[in-house]
Amino acid sequence: MKISIESIIVKNRIRKDMGDIADLAESLKKYGQISPIAINKKNELIAGGRRLEAAKLLGWESIEVTVVDVHGKLEQLEMEMEENIQRREFNPAELADASEKLYRLRHPGFFRRILNAITRFFKKIFRIDD
Repeated sequence: MKISIESIIVKNRIRKDMGDIADLAESLKKYGQISPIAINKKNELIAGGRRLEAAKLLGWESIEVTVVDVHGKLEQLEMEMEENIQRREFNPAELADASEKLYRLRHPGFFRRILNAITRFFKKIFRIDD
């Protein structure tokens, strides 16, 4: 569900250094919000502080949230830490593989461009939506 960004209460958080919020804001602008932030029943931020700051930077008035049932400050801190600890970056081989696939999709070879053109032609004729 979406709620007003103004209604979200940000208390003392573990993460002090938000890093480069501009890049995250650009990602939100381009792709939208892929995963919601987490708040408790009192609208206190549990997880997603960087996403919240990026949304503010973009001037969003509301943001997608998940309301979690938190029992006390201990569990709230554990959830904040868990979200940040369990995240895993791509390893170098995975990043290289993804970059190669992205390049091929952005720069298809000659035969792929012909096949894509034929596919678009028939989709247009038969009004087929992806």
